[in-house]
Amino acid sequence: MSTSEIAAIPQPKTYGPLGNMPLIDKEAPTLSLWKIAEKYGPIFRMEFFGGFSTIFVSGHKWAGEVLNSGKFDKSLLGGLHQVREFAGDGLFTGKTSEPNWQKAHNILMPSFSLSAMKGYHSMMVDIASQLVQKWARLNPNDSIDVPDDMTRLTLDTIGLCGFNYRFNSFYRETHDPFIINMVNALDEAMHKGTRLPIQDKFMVKKRQEYQKNIQAMFSLVDKLIAERKERGDQGETDLLARMLSAKDPQTGEMLDDENIRYQIITFLIAGHETTSGLLSFTLYLLLKHPEILEKARAEVDSVLTGAVPTFKQVLELKYIRMILNESLRLYPTAPQFTLYAKEDLVLGGKYKINKKQTVAILLPQLHRDKEAWGEDAEEFRPERFEDPKKIPHDAYKPFGNGQRACIGMQFALHEATLLIGMILQNFDLIDHTNYQLKIKQTLTLKPENFTMSVQLRDKRLVESFIVPAEEKSSSVLKSANQQYDSSIGNNTPLLVLYGSNMGTAEGIAKDLATSARFKGFKSEIAPLDEYVGVLPKEGVTVIVTSSYNGNPPKNARKFVKWMKESEGEMLDGVRYAVFGCGDTNWANTYQSVPNLIDEKLAEKGANRISPKGQGDASSDFDQQFEDWHEQLWPNVFEALGLKVENKSEESNQALTIQFVDEVQTTEHGSGGTAVQTVKTRNSFKTVERVLNRFALDTNTKVILSGNPKFATRLPLDFPVRVSDLLSLTVNLEEIVTRPQLQELAEHTVCPPHQKELEALINEDAYKAHVVDKGITMLDLLEKYPACQMPFEKFLELLAPDETH
Repeated sequence: MSTSEIAAIPQPKTYGPLGNMPLIDKEAPTLSLWKIAEKYGPIFRMEFFGGFSTIFVSGHKWAGEVLNSGKFDKSLLGGLHQVREFAGDGLFTGKTSEPNWQKAHNILMPSFSLSAMKGYHSMMVDIASQLVQKWARLNPNDSIDVPDDMTRLTLDTIGLCGFNYRFNSFYRETHDPFIINMVNALDEAMHKGTRLPIQDKFMVKKRQEYQKNIQAMFSLVDKLIAERKERGDQGETDLLARMLSAKDPQTGEMLDDENIRYQIITFLIAGHETTSGLLSFTLYLLLKHPEILEKARAEVDSVLTGAVPTFKQVLELKYIRMILNESLRLYPTAPQFTLYAKEDLVLGGKYKINKKQTVAILLPQLHRDKEAWGEDAEEFRPERFEDPKKIPHDAYKPFGNGQRACIGMQFALHEATLLIGMILQNFDLIDHTNYQLKIKQTLTLKPENFTMSVQLRDKRLVESFIVPAEEKSSSVLKSANQQYDSSIGNNTPLLVLYGSNMGTAEGIAKDLATSARFKGFKSEIAPLDEYVGVLPKEGVTVIVTSSYNGNPPKNARKFVKWMKESEGEMLDGVRYAVFGCGDTNWANTYQSVPNLIDEKLAEKGANRISPKGQGDASSDFDQQFEDWHEQLWPNVFEALGLKVENKSEESNQALTIQFVDEVQTTEHGSGGTAVQTVKTRNSFKTVERVLNRFALDTNTKVILSGNPKFATRLPLDFPVRVSDLLSLTVNLEEIVTRPQLQELAEHTVCPPHQKELEALINEDAYKAHVVDKGITMLDLLEKYPACQMPFEKFLELLAPDETH
């Protein structure tokens, strides 16, 4: 390309050695850049003190080229460079090239999987209920400081969900000191980025206050880490538990304490600051658009039929999610992110970009690009998000881009959808001051001095707040152990391969492998990359994989490359089935990798034995998976020519129990004689523990009934003392099995405890926290009193005592 074709990037007037700095409003730097973009167009250059410059992009065509070329990476210049003083090499302020960034990314991604989100739901409801109850007790004309209450809510939510720590913000007159220190530090970080170095040197008092705020934040976080370490592993599955115990699957390394400190601060800041702004802007926009407010309320009234939303109901609030997306479009609370060029290049065949040149994506203006959004781009119209395929993705980046996109996006959107739903379910919103929007910036954006009032719709709803046990999460384990005879697989090989970054696909793969073992298959599980070019022709291969921004997961990249590039290689004899994990929020890349694998395997001659399944995290993922899973096994049996004996009709022969006042004589003889000649297996102390757990007396007598085939070695149809039953006929010392864990979780009514039990089913957790510690079903029943398993179910699940 000739130099004559290279154009100069538009630039405002400069002011000597200060460059364009005088044009920047120190109190609202992004907002002033927003105004400059309106004047100078979708790409312009700004020069700062010392010859440093940044190119600002706010048009979707230019943004698309920058974001999709792979020639740029995240830059930490400006405000982020200052935030790094207290967030270090955490996920938000770490450099992509730093080992700790990649390590933490790999370790923490599973904490935001679909299954993890279900576990957080009840805790989100807990905090949201506190806000609703506070508002319900206000006097009719009391004024609500919306950003303040949203900050309290989002901080308490990430504190509880991430670190099992309660800030209890709704029980304080003033904010927790951590919030005050954090807000002050963020504000100073923003201002430091707009000052001349010489100015900063003379601001001694500001610098001392800044360091004091930072040290106060460090103190709280270090205390959280020390307390958790001192207490030891209690089966927690939150972010802090993963930080302290999980290893990077690529390096085998764990996070050190300093990096854990930085990660906690990162999540406490990023996990609440932007979400509180999103909620505040959303409520403002609803107040100013009554027709949209009414449509949202109608959806809430049709979906939220009880006092407290369930996880599934939140996913059904489609219009509320559209409102949140549109709020983020107009007022992206993290208003810009900055990249640097990894090499010399020419942008759009017109503008030369030198290596290391910084390029900032200016989101408020990008999200209003009329070429992408239409002439009504300035209007608040949630319906533009109705069809995900029509969203101009290069013009919508509220959570960042690529591998540096916000890891907690789904967490934030679920939390926000839940809260808006609960607010509209319980309150009428009143714009009592005719509030006029003024935006405040402290790195993030919020409405300044935004207040409103509310009127309670139905007092009964608020008074009936009880966090419900969630609808039971889908599990292939339970059905696997009940529907088919355990020998049907005849030790046939069954390989389950997965491609997973977040952990959802890997978790499904592990459950499928367990399900296969229950059916008598010889099952193995591995990442897709371990089977490049060596797919087995014996048995069946089941593949579970996701896409990540349209690309394969890290442990599936080699496999996908093999699928794309291997020419002429035929896979005759390979039998396979594919299930894809995805999210229609990323409509343009939804199911791209699962679809490619499914199609390429068929092209290469492999035999698809069951239709491809797909689960959408923004819909009823569980039901979609269950529908596919129910169809999978009959297709596997048919493909392998295995004879199926369905025992579903027999499976309803559950054990039943009748308590009797005194020994009754039956055709089997007098009560208890059939078991009195057997040697005692379980100690009196262990038996006593069971009696105490189920509030039974040692001399209580029962008559058991059920199908003898499924009640092996239990005395049926005649009276027996409970103490004899427990001493002689069952083994109370056996390590709890994974199907038994699932049953314990199914009967647990406390959502956090249910989450902890379900987490133990994971193969790695099961070995480390159950097998290696010799945990029994009785141990867990004592630990979790919220498990309401009936005594007869306990007996039915216990392994038969094979020593007698």
